[in-house]
Amino acid sequence: MTQPKFKIKKGDQVQVITGAHKGKSGVVKQVFLDKASVLVENTNIVVRNVKPDYKHPQGSYRKEMPIHISNVSLIDPSTGVSGRVGYRLNEAGKKVRYFKKSGTVL
Repeated sequence: MTQPKFKIKKGDQVQVITGAHKGKSGVVKQVFLDKASVLVENTNIVVRNVKPDYKHPQGSYRKEMPIHISNVSLIDPSTGVSGRVGYRLNEAGKKVRYFKKSGTVL
């Protein structure tokens, strides 16, 4: 089976476009290819309850959970709004990502 390919990579600035955290933005910390989801910093934070110990004396901690990759969109650094991304070849013949509306290369 072939590995899925996504246009969102680690370190990209993304915005959540649907769901409970709609409108929040952050940097992608990790991409899970097998589950087609991304971990965005300071987004989709949940509280986990555990038995109190030296690591978690209150008995709970906050954790970032993955968001499905279809629920996030890349943010164009030149305009600051989210947009669609495509691929094209640059002058050196290397494949690069670009925003379809503004033409900005990532």
